[in-house]
Amino acid sequence: MNTFTLLAASGDDVLPAIAAIVCGCGVGATAIIVQGVRRASETRHREQSRREIAAYVAEGSMTPEQGERLMNAGQPPAEEKPR
Repeated sequence: MNTFTLLAASGDDVLPAIAAIVCGCGVGATAIIVQGVRRASETRHREQSRREIAAYVAEGSMTPEQGERLMNAGQPPAEEKPR
């Protein structure tokens, strides 16, 4: 027998199943949106910090080496490439 026919025949059991599916999809969609907003915010803040460090280097408040160390802070060390 067709699944839809069984669902339609059950009557009262359909509404909780549909509500659970809709709520599950809503939670999933919300999680995807929140993750996208979080990534965009992190990228925006990282780029703002990089611009501020570049401005400090340009005005002479900080050496280029100090600026480079700050920009690389928090990143995993770069692996050396084989020669």
